[in-house]
Amino acid sequence: MLMNYLRKLMYGRYGSDQLSLFLLFFYVALVLLANLPFMGWLTWAALAVLLWDLYRMFSRRHDRRRAENARFLALFGPVIRWVKMRRTIHRDKEHCYFKCPSCGQYLRVPRGKGKITVSCRNCGASFEEKS
Repeated sequence: MLMNYLRKLMYGRYGSDQLSLFLLFFYVALVLLANLPFMGWLTWAALAVLLWDLYRMFSRRHDRRRAENARFLALFGPVIRWVKMRRTIHRDKEHCYFKCPSCGQYLRVPRGKGKITVSCRNCGASFEEKS
């Protein structure tokens, strides 16, 4: 019953995207910082961020919300990709990751093979690395 109500409520609305998730995490960070001494004014800033996030989620102006998200991803996309790649490299213990010197593409090779020649699938460049 509640799920049906939420589906009807969100019908035609924009919903959440990467910018909405960022705003939600930013809101939580501001609320946590507002608990520090002399930081009570951050409560109002956190409330403004939350209201902006809710406005975006309930908006019916899909074109404007997509444009906002595209600007956000153009600005923070490289940082997000870098963090995701670092997390992948840290979790994957069976492979070594190298960056192609000519195009910058990350290449994955098995760990413990010694000195190998790596060929980039993106640009075709070959280079030697120790895995």
